[in-house]
Order: sequence, then structure tokens, then C-alpha cells
Amino acid sequence: MTMPTFHHLDIPALDDWLAGEARLTLVDIRDPLSFAQGHIPGSCRLDNDSVATFLEEATPDIPLVVVCYHGHSSQQAAAWLAGQGFREVYSLDGGFTEWQHRHPDRVAR
Repeated sequence: MTMPTFHHLDIPALDDWLAGEARLTLVDIRDPLSFAQGHIPGSCRLDNDSVATFLEEATPDIPLVVVCYHGHSSQQAAAWLAGQGFREVYSLDGGFTEWQHRHPDRVAR
């Protein structure tokens, strides 16, 4: 049995996608306080309480990018989401920490 797969996405690639207004879904799996203190513009927070609604409302054909703190726990979440029927799932390498380091002016609060 093969496991659903996800792809790794680096910060410059996400930056290009966002600059080009690519159609994608950004989900942030960090804790509520961290998300409130700063997140990538356009992202929504995803947790155990909101995942059922997200699965009902999200479009599985749109690329899905998962963001965490450093790009580690997003890999597990991305693999799980790929198993839920999302066709193109990415884990952001470096996570929000790297995004904020490279793009401090592009953080929503």
C-alpha cells in the first residue's frame, strides 16, 4: 500500500506563487497565539477543532500549502491531508519562522 505523498516547497517558490497570485490554499497549523502574532497573508489557521469544517469546505483540486513553525510538523499534516483527497499538497520548508525572517514586511497580524 502506498502512502499519499506531499511535496516540499521552499520560501522563494511560495513567494513567487503569491506574487503571481497563484490559486492556492494556505493553512497554518501553529497554535492560536502564534498565528495571531503573525502569519503569512491569506493563510487560515487549521487545528483539530477546525479540520472537519475545512475538509467539507476546501477544494481538493487547488494546491494546498501547510505551514508550521519550522517545516517539520507540517510534513506530517501534509501527508495526512494528501490522504484526505487533496491532489497537490505541500509542506513549507523552513515554516513561518523562515518566512518571517526573509519577509518581515509580509506578515499579517
